[in-house]
Amino acid sequence: MNVKDPIRLNERIFLIDGFDLGVPERTGTYVIAEEELTLVDTGPSPSVKHVKKGLETLGFSLDQVKYIIVTHIHLDHAGGAGLLLEDCPNAKVVVHPRGARHLADPTRLVAGAKMVYGERFSELFDPVVAIPEERLLIKGDGDTLEIGPTCTLKFLDTPGHAKHHFSIYDPISNGMFTGDTVGIRYEQLIRDGVDLFLPSTSPNQFDPDAMRQEIDRMLGLELNYIYFGHYGMTNNPNTALLQVGDWLDTFMKEAQSIVDEQESHEILAERLLDRVRDYLRKNNILDDHEVYGLIELDMQVSAMGLLDYLVK
Repeated sequence: MNVKDPIRLNERIFLIDGFDLGVPERTGTYVIAEEELTLVDTGPSPSVKHVKKGLETLGFSLDQVKYIIVTHIHLDHAGGAGLLLEDCPNAKVVVHPRGARHLADPTRLVAGAKMVYGERFSELFDPVVAIPEERLLIKGDGDTLEIGPTCTLKFLDTPGHAKHHFSIYDPISNGMFTGDTVGIRYEQLIRDGVDLFLPSTSPNQFDPDAMRQEIDRMLGLELNYIYFGHYGMTNNPNTALLQVGDWLDTFMKEAQSIVDEQESHEILAERLLDRVRDYLRKNNILDDHEVYGLIELDMQVSAMGLLDYLVK
């Protein structure tokens, strides 16, 4: 098993690397060390062993976990929630109103992921464990959750990436846990001095107008931090948000061209990858950089979502 110590982001928030897809710095679980120990996103089930090890390294026991919040129910964020919950006897899973029934019965969730990931499904996501309804806690737009005497989290309904997506505002750090709503951050490029933030436009609930509204909404909140589902924290939220908005425009233009030409999502993925590669070359990133393993996959999935939206 890959082993990596949790990262301390500030005095009360930590990040555990779940080694999603078998690679580091892809999907993380945030630990909010308040009176009611709270996790944000679990990653898929193969990540649960890393989450458990990370909590142990931080000095927490599984029976201390009170809330497991999932930003949305896509399996790379919430697929491990049921498995982790089995070993967290005092915890509840906090979920968007549109997502709760799919955690209680993940049949459709599994079928959707199999369409996207095909034969890799089992290695990436099994097992997907159903969550008893009495252990689900539903939070809608504007709802709150007190996790400590001075910390009450606030939930915002944030569609765009998915209709079952909320973001979680942390008042202590003036930060937002955004899942996938306002994009992906590529930690692999940070050590090369490059900030790359791309939108995540996966099928089948991608909505560019809703995504733009959420980008604008986050800009208006004047946040100090964004905690991305993929991956890590930025202390330059406005830079990130503006870049994701620009890339969203690029993605939509390329997708419309593909529709006009009646080409495939594979061709669109290649064109998107070419656009990203041009950007990274201008920032002195070589074509054989490790980050391309992830970007190529992301462009495939994003291309599917873009065409799904335009065809519908």
